[in-house]
Amino acid sequence: MHLGEVNNVVEVKKKDSETSESLIRRFSKKVQQSGVLIRAKKSRFHEPVKNKRKSKDDALRRKDIKSKKEYLRKIGKLEDFDRSKKRGGRR
Repeated sequence: MHLGEVNNVVEVKKKDSETSESLIRRFSKKVQQSGVLIRAKKSRFHEPVKNKRKSKDDALRRKDIKSKKEYLRKIGKLEDFDRSKKRGGRR
């Protein structure tokens, strides 16, 4: 979230005979209903849109790397491996 974006402040005041657990429960419910968490999660991994030239350059770079790897694999200089077995951990 941006620093200036504080227009959705969730405020909960403790009632006289309310326990702290019920206050936290009520606050959590208000936060979920307000949609603040959903917007924060969406903006967390937001990437700005690239221009067409940058997108094309990136695509050409990936295509070039793929063709070089394929060439090395064909001539036997790059070992072909199964990705599922390289993930680590015991199975």
